[in-house]
Amino acid sequence: MGENGRPCDQVRVRVPATSANLGPGFDAFGLALSLYDELVVTPGGSGVTVQVTGCGADDVPLDESHLVVRSIRAGLEALGVPVPGFTLRCENRIPHGRGLGSSSAAIVGGLAAAFGLAGEPVDRERLLRLANEIEGHPDNVAAAVYGGFTVAWLDGSVSDQCGGRAVRLDPADSLGAVVYVPANRVLTKEARGLLPSVVPHGDAAANAGKAALLVVALTQRPELLLTATEDRLHQEFREPAMPESLALVHKLRGSGLAATISGAGPTVIVLGGTACPPPPDGWERHDLRIDPVGVQVWSMEAG
Repeated sequence: MGENGRPCDQVRVRVPATSANLGPGFDAFGLALSLYDELVVTPGGSGVTVQVTGCGADDVPLDESHLVVRSIRAGLEALGVPVPGFTLRCENRIPHGRGLGSSSAAIVGGLAAAFGLAGEPVDRERLLRLANEIEGHPDNVAAAVYGGFTVAWLDGSVSDQCGGRAVRLDPADSLGAVVYVPANRVLTKEARGLLPSVVPHGDAAANAGKAALLVVALTQRPELLLTATEDRLHQEFREPAMPESLALVHKLRGSGLAATISGAGPTVIVLGGTACPPPPDGWERHDLRIDPVGVQVWSMEAG
């Protein structure tokens, strides 16, 4: 339903790819990128019809188990709006399983569509909390919700349900990113499984300092990006799952470029990338801007 109970003819959603961690900002930092999935939701009937083109079209389910559908349903339930059936069309440009936030885009896009179907403006703070409940961690979903550069955290005690929170910062005007996307996928669960349960105090302290410096580098001093993206907590431990990606990171950093693993990998991102080399054989390269606004929703109402 649209505003004042009027039915929506159609809801359109655009949601950006995201890169998390950015080196030392493990599970906290996110950056929205100018690579987008687009959704069109048309309410009507009962049940769902799902049509997918682009990335993952041959791999995702086309029923109620589709992540966007589940997210739309969760959003409508939270908003108290019944929409028994709809047709969902997805045009996917974000590669799946590559560390560019495809699952976060699906979750945020579906929840944003629910706001559109309900005829309500998107409440981004509430959207983030709902997205975190589905995703389980707020770094990618925060960037998809707010755009720009985000610092995310969980607000709540161990005994309470932790809610995702985030602040958005404006990246430096000159900041861009180059991503190198390999053909192979790496599951986030697999990448996380390689991380140690305990790290040396010195490594944790070093990462804390570099994460603080990275906030300054991303927003004011891009010339500090190479030093600010140094990491001791997660990237090297993940090398067994993505040896080619780590080799590329080392090669690029050796050339003075601020390269890191994007999210859980295996994509490699170069922040402030200029004069980046061509991609390795079998990889794709995308020269991207920083998306400034995050998820966007357009609703059309009948008559």
